[in-house]
Amino acid sequence: MRDRSHKATWRKSTYSNGDGDCVEVAVCSDGLVPVRDSKDPHGPVLSFDASAWSAFVAGIRANEFPTTN
Repeated sequence: MRDRSHKATWRKSTYSNGDGDCVEVAVCSDGLVPVRDSKDPHGPVLSFDASAWSAFVAGIRANEFPTTN
């Protein structure tokens, strides 16, 4: 994925608070969803298939991963 991730169009969540503690996601033509740390754009990239990413986003929306802040 790293070889193709430089060609991806990365975006942050509209809920990002702008303090730099963000993840960025992109969508690739092969259906993978790469995710990276916005503070380290040349660092490691995790890639998920579309169904796994959709399940994760649905879990966030359903508050299945409550924060403790």
